[in-house]
Amino acid sequence: MSPVKPFCASRSAPLAAFIAGAAAVAAFAPLQWWWLAPTSLAFLFHLWLRTDSPRRAALLGFAYGLGHFGFGVSWIYISLHDFGAMHAALAVLATALYCAYLALFPALAGSLQGRLGAGPATRLLMIIPGLWVLAEWLRGWLLTGFPWLVAGYSQIDTPLAGFAPILGVYGVSFALTMLSGALALAMNRSGRARTAVLVGMALLLSAGGLLRLVEWTVPAGEPIRVALVQGNIPQSLKFQPGRYESTLATYRRLVERSKARLIVLPETAIPRYLDAVDARFLEHLAEHARAQNGDLLLGVPLADRTGRHFNSLVTLGASAPQSYSKRHLVPLGEFVPAEFGWIVRVLRIPLSNFSPGPENPEPLAVAGSLVAANICYEDAFGEEIIRQLPQASLLVNVSNVAWFGDSLAPEQHLQISRMRSLETGRTMLRATNTGLTAVIGPRGGVAARLPQFSEGVLESVVQGHAGATPYVRLGNMPALLLAAFAVLAGFLVPLVRARPRVSAGGESR
Repeated sequence: MSPVKPFCASRSAPLAAFIAGAAAVAAFAPLQWWWLAPTSLAFLFHLWLRTDSPRRAALLGFAYGLGHFGFGVSWIYISLHDFGAMHAALAVLATALYCAYLALFPALAGSLQGRLGAGPATRLLMIIPGLWVLAEWLRGWLLTGFPWLVAGYSQIDTPLAGFAPILGVYGVSFALTMLSGALALAMNRSGRARTAVLVGMALLLSAGGLLRLVEWTVPAGEPIRVALVQGNIPQSLKFQPGRYESTLATYRRLVERSKARLIVLPETAIPRYLDAVDARFLEHLAEHARAQNGDLLLGVPLADRTGRHFNSLVTLGASAPQSYSKRHLVPLGEFVPAEFGWIVRVLRIPLSNFSPGPENPEPLAVAGSLVAANICYEDAFGEEIIRQLPQASLLVNVSNVAWFGDSLAPEQHLQISRMRSLETGRTMLRATNTGLTAVIGPRGGVAARLPQFSEGVLESVVQGHAGATPYVRLGNMPALLLAAFAVLAGFLVPLVRARPRVSAGGESR
């Protein structure tokens, strides 16, 4: 009789990895079944541990990633087909290819961990966590980056989130993958060895829990009343001829309802360049803000004298006129690289030829506070948010996730914003077109929010904060150095152990 083939080498293993990756999506918002993240990763790591083929490990990592991103960011199809007018078949193909590209990063981690010879404990607790974090960071940097569904986001409400103000979301990912590795190791141990692993897991969770008790920033200045406007303008109608006047009327009416000192409207709330907007409308908004001795932040595109266009946020009201222009643009959605010019003939996306804003923007001085502004998915890049800190006392994000319809994207984006608040110790004000408009406290909790796909004004009294968390001062570098050190140390440990020891007489033994 032939020996039974190990499961990791069977044809079912890639399918099981695919299912595990898909299941891990439920660890993120909106379900936030956080425990699925460590268990699904532990299953993948167990499969990696049971194969001695780097190619096979890469296949298992790719299958996991394909399930994870295939289900987790399938909303890309909605923006391409429903609102970008791409043919359904082409939109399916483009979405599938992009998800396959994202799946290459867990495949890379799988392949490399299989090539670094080490024992099970060293691989599971050092090499794999380090490689996973480095692969996640690479995904968030390469080709302008797409750091969506970074594993650490799934732990925003667990003790592991305590590492965020020190090491950022990648540090949380490192702690999570260590926990997953320990879980996989415990599955392969018994007796005292398993007990030691379980004690280590408890210590890691306890450390994170204790760090959550630390107050990294302190209140600064007087609390201010804010109003976040959600116009609920359907994306399918936003750029329709004849809809423009109705859009202005909606925002004018909602603004007039508020008596807040700081009023925030969403990204591209006005779907025309600022110089083409009725001056009387802008002056009316400014007068209303000045009547509250405050300011209004308006999302509107700008054009300069050189012909460059910007996705911007401008101030109206008591303070001097200022603007913030989005720097981290969405490829193909907001700018088109020269080699992809043909895509313009396939997609019909208005306002898709923007230029990046300044690399190091100054906070906006509005309503007696300094505000660090960011637009849309810029808040997925933690190191870009901290460029305006610690000077700024508040964070403001304006978005238009109507591009993704009734999908997972808005809830996932809100979860990302929560991590930015936790990393920086700052309140985040999110004003969106169709949701999810929310106020997020400096510890990452949602203090208030509006229902999705509803028109409304979210009013709240918020407190600015001063001071700098370790993450604000050092960014992602400590987490990346920790990950790189774990991989290097894990690689060197077996080499050191294998070196022959030389006795006093000169003989090796």
